[in-house]
Amino acid sequence: MSLRTLERDAPSLFKKSLPEPVQLVVLCVLALVLMLADARLHITNPVRQAIATVLFPAQWALLQPLRALGDGLHYMETVQVAQSAAHEAQRQLAAMSLEARQAQELEEENRRLRALLELRPRLQVPALAAEVVYESPDSYTRRVILDKGQVAGVLPGSPVVDERGVLGQVVRVQPFTSEVRLLVDRDLAIPVLIERTGVRGIVYGRASNLGADVVELRYISGDVDIQEGDVLLTSGIDGVYPARLPVARIMVVERQGATAFLRIDGEPMARMQGARHVMVLAPWQEALAAQLPAAAELRALVAPQADAAQQAREDKSAQRRAGGSLPGQKESAP
Repeated sequence: MSLRTLERDAPSLFKKSLPEPVQLVVLCVLALVLMLADARLHITNPVRQAIATVLFPAQWALLQPLRALGDGLHYMETVQVAQSAAHEAQRQLAAMSLEARQAQELEEENRRLRALLELRPRLQVPALAAEVVYESPDSYTRRVILDKGQVAGVLPGSPVVDERGVLGQVVRVQPFTSEVRLLVDRDLAIPVLIERTGVRGIVYGRASNLGADVVELRYISGDVDIQEGDVLLTSGIDGVYPARLPVARIMVVERQGATAFLRIDGEPMARMQGARHVMVLAPWQEALAAQLPAAAELRALVAPQADAAQQAREDKSAQRRAGGSLPGQKESAP
């Protein structure tokens, strides 16, 4: 017996191995098979759960220093942010205190001047907070539904505004809800004025209002001073909207040769899409009648007398014309 049989070397049969490229391909195929089997049959889930349970204490212990470091850095950043916010709040508070004192002085001066000129006090328009619950299902109009209605005191025709400007107008009121026609709806028109120049006009919703939130300022002649970026405010002459509420900002001013009017497009100041909380204002005439009942009663008493006097003057004029048309009748002496 040869002594080589007692050697620890493996037989020559087992010394032969596959080439390295073939081994790589076999291992890749095996890995893909195992991944597909795990994805389909979830055969490794118990193993994963067991390993995760065993390693969780070690992971928790290793993460504590990192978590403590992160908490410390976050605490320092929070302290710095809080200190900066406190300094900024103190600065704003000082500025607002100065503005408040100036506003009080101006209000007192305004009150004395109005009393000196015997002007009536400035009208305070009542307002009601409401929330937009959903948009109207009608795809041919731009309307939203509010969660306040007749029970809450909402009136048809009431202006609706958000924190930016005019949103629209109430067109239909139910006991617990109300429907608001948005500013960009083609059936809504609002008298406005240009803040910079004071020129008046009328804002309409664009006819193709389903594509973009754009309004049109119509019937403005070509010689009017208007520029892109001008702000449109409510004029208040319609008796519905209080004066000087933001409406829109001019985006496009085009001079058309075929007509004497300009083509003016504006972007609404209010949020036409995504508005949530709004304020419903009482119509200006309703607020005026509520706050000036004596004036309303006086108008109610004087109006019939004025109508009677006007009717009497018209009757006298008719009798005079009829008497002058008779042939041979002499004119009476005065």
